[in-house]
Amino acid sequence: MLRDKLNEAMKDAMRARDTAALGTIRMILAKLKEVDIASRTETSRDGVGDDRILSMMQGMIKQRNESIALYDKGGRPELAEKEKAEIAVIERFLPQQMDEAAVQAAVTDAIKAAGATSIKDMGGVMAALKAKYAGQMDFAKASAVVRKTLAG
Repeated sequence: MLRDKLNEAMKDAMRARDTAALGTIRMILAKLKEVDIASRTETSRDGVGDDRILSMMQGMIKQRNESIALYDKGGRPELAEKEKAEIAVIERFLPQQMDEAAVQAAVTDAIKAAGATSIKDMGGVMAALKAKYAGQMDFAKASAVVRKTLAG
């Protein structure tokens, strides 16, 4: 479904002659094709699911945020602005991100559901969060919340 949404958005950007959005959407689709090819097996030629696409797009946003920091540090504000514009286009396809309170509540629920009691159980909690909230939360921040909660 997300794949169809991306293809429609590309067509809309072409019709509107929105070159910035079109370039970013094409970049997303190229990355998606790369991920599809990497996940192919002898028995399955299907593309990846929406959860994997959301994860891929979050990775793209993370890369752009890192680039923005480097461009700002290097005195290249025009390149930082280009990266920010790409992030805005990518975020149009992501579900609404959870706020801090929602992340804390989700972490608490996942810890209870997994029966986690110590840091050793963190992997199971993170796996449950990734399965349930793909594309909705920043898992680096969630990891810190899980670690803090399990540490007591």
